Amino acid sequence: MRIAIGCDHRGLDLKRSVIGLITEAGHGYEDFGCYTPESVDYPDIAREVAGAVARGDFERGILICDTGIGMSITANKVRGIRAALCHSAFSARRARQHNDANILCLAAAEVGDGAGEIVSAFLASEFEGGRHQRRLNKIRVMEDRF
Repeated sequence: MRIAIGCDHRGLDLKRSVIGLITEAGHGYEDFGCYTPESVDYPDIAREVAGAVARGDFERGILICDTGIGMSITANKVRGIRAALCHSAFSARRARQHNDANILCLAAAEVGDGAGEIVSAFLASEFEGGRHQRRLNKIRVMEDRF
């Protein structure tokens, strides 16, 4: 699986750790920044990662900032993106199974050592379809209307 990953300055350390997890699991990735602890604007990074996932250049994306909230809000502005802010392996698994989330957002200030389990659950889980597809279809209609 190819994964687009990005962070702001507050998520840099966690991003480095997550890249290690991704490569250990045998996945490829592209790092969309940031690369230093210098302050950056998270919407710029989120737009790049979300755009790459929406175009189909990557199967999934991971975005990291201090709370994960800003990245999630920004990524979800891109048509076709279903970014989920997850704080546990359970929520990451459900985000994939029930919502077909294609971007995982992480809160660097909160997940700590649990990031490995969250990322693993997100990458290993698949969309279940069925009744959940009907709900996603309603979301797609909203994207076209508003």
